[in-house]
Amino acid sequence: MAKKLKNRTTATGRKAKNAKPHSRAQRAVAKHAASKSQLQYVPWHTIPLEDLNPLLQRQFVVGQEIMLARVLLKEGCIVPEHSHHNEQLTYILEGALKFWIDGREIVVHAGDVLCIPAHMPHKAEALQDTVDLDVFNPPRADWINKTDQYLRGQK
Repeated sequence: MAKKLKNRTTATGRKAKNAKPHSRAQRAVAKHAASKSQLQYVPWHTIPLEDLNPLLQRQFVVGQEIMLARVLLKEGCIVPEHSHHNEQLTYILEGALKFWIDGREIVVHAGDVLCIPAHMPHKAEALQDTVDLDVFNPPRADWINKTDQYLRGQK
């Protein structure tokens, strides 16, 4: 016996009659994902740096189902504990980040990769000036919509 599924859209992209409304962040990701996939060539220097706080800046590129962020952290920058439904790969290009994750402390150095499962709480501190590439699947709607208050205005 088939169950009726909620939160479905019709073939034309309209919400089904029994669909529940999405949050603003969910709608942004859904709208982006619904758009036709296109080839993108994006030099980092063409993306303005977003200042989140005095010690933290970022840039990002969003694909259909994936997001790549270049995160610049000054020594001493703290990324407060948080979790998200996105799977995350963190690759350190320069510097080092100390993570508090899964009951452990892990220092990730230049050239190292950390794979963070969805919904796993984590916190980080820049042990030195750091350049970090983060890959998210699906894209971070809170970053796209600038509703990531846990990062803004902190040191």
